[in-house]
Amino acid sequence: MQRSQPLKAAYWMAGAMASFSLMAIAGRELGGLLDTFEIMMYRSFLGVFIVVAVGNFAGTLGTIGFNQIKLHALRNVSHFVGQNLWFYAVTIVPLSQLFAFEFSAPLWVIVLAPIFLGEKLTATKAFAAVLGFTGILIVARPGYVEVDPAIIAAAACAIFFAGTTMATKKLTGTQSTTSILFWLVVMHSVLGLVCAGFDGQIAVPEGMEIVLVAAIGVCGLLAHFCITNALNLAPATVVTPLEFLRLPLIAFIGFVLYQEAFEWPVIVGAALVLAANTINIRAENARNKQIAARTA
Repeated sequence: MQRSQPLKAAYWMAGAMASFSLMAIAGRELGGLLDTFEIMMYRSFLGVFIVVAVGNFAGTLGTIGFNQIKLHALRNVSHFVGQNLWFYAVTIVPLSQLFAFEFSAPLWVIVLAPIFLGEKLTATKAFAAVLGFTGILIVARPGYVEVDPAIIAAAACAIFFAGTTMATKKLTGTQSTTSILFWLVVMHSVLGLVCAGFDGQIAVPEGMEIVLVAAIGVCGLLAHFCITNALNLAPATVVTPLEFLRLPLIAFIGFVLYQEAFEWPVIVGAALVLAANTINIRAENARNKQIAARTA
């Protein structure tokens, strides 16, 4: 068994936090210059080039096939919708609030997995879901602040990201990482092109816009690469709490770059979401240890 290396995992998670934060900044700066479909289209075009180049270098392009194509399509449509909602929200919603909503995706997996994956909803998972959604209500504060379309988009993107997670969980049993990423960027390219060109007009990025689109494309892939490496070095119980450190980081960035105030309801609500996810991860880790002990 590989020895856990939490310090090295922390370094990789620092890279993931920086990548996610840069992607959020680039998305905010592109607001009003390109619509979300155009951002997704250009990002995916770049992604195709990167995935094919890396796959060719690693010799894994041969693992790409058409088996499970329907599940790939379901996963990528869900991710496409969620990512477009995220890019729409990032131009309007305070960055810390958006990230807090995004962190609720694992809680939606708890709720939806028994329906779509046949997983058992335990009392611990149910408690974690209730605790986490209480945190989301505190972040959204319905009745105290106006719940506009951007807030709804920020909350809804987590549901579609949860759908992506569940589909990915099923795909990893038979599909390589290269195959999953290849179909992701190819299908997103097609969906982005169709949606961006639906009105007969597609804006072409110029100057700094090209740099921002490239940053979104590279940082998106780099963030997931960093998280994957971190998970290979340390268990999820160590890695996931580190991922939540990007909330105070993005709150600081929002304060410095966009004069976004620190809001205690967002911090308190996000803390409840973090606690809920930690409870769920520890329960899952304990269950896996029990299964391993029985089969040993």
